[in-house]
Amino acid sequence: MSCPRDTLEGHVKLALGADHKGYQLKRDIRGYLESLGHEIIDFGTDSDEAVDYPDFAEAASRAVATGEVDYGLTFCWTGTGMAIAANKIPGVRAAVVLNTDMAELAKQHNNVNVLAIPSKYVEPEQAKAIVEAWLGARFEGGRHQRRVGKISALEPHAQASTGP
Repeated sequence: MSCPRDTLEGHVKLALGADHKGYQLKRDIRGYLESLGHEIIDFGTDSDEAVDYPDFAEAASRAVATGEVDYGLTFCWTGTGMAIAANKIPGVRAAVVLNTDMAELAKQHNNVNVLAIPSKYVEPEQAKAIVEAWLGARFEGGRHQRRVGKISALEPHAQASTGP
């Protein structure tokens, strides 16, 4: 599956989701992305009151999987819970990223379509650079396409159609 848009040329439609620990960073990044003209669908949360991160990871990730949006960004304390929950949605390839290099490689090698950004380790300015690097990177295909295809083959719908 290739990404619908692979560069910052033009605008992308993004789903955002965060728990209470990622709320502030999500809010900061949302404002930044909107200032660049990107379209945002914000699946919450809308405060720093305690919530369950899987609910927001699922909502944002389903929007990616169905094609309602081009990409998803999720935010929580470590990013791990969001990435685990997001990766349960068929068609989603989520990764926790801590810097621009990880973000670029996540797109170039793994065609990651949902980023999980940890608010504990990533400051707002760094998060902006991470998102820019990821959106600006291109999936390289080639040997990486074969590997991403093998990841997709692990999804339940693929197993049901191809057997064990």
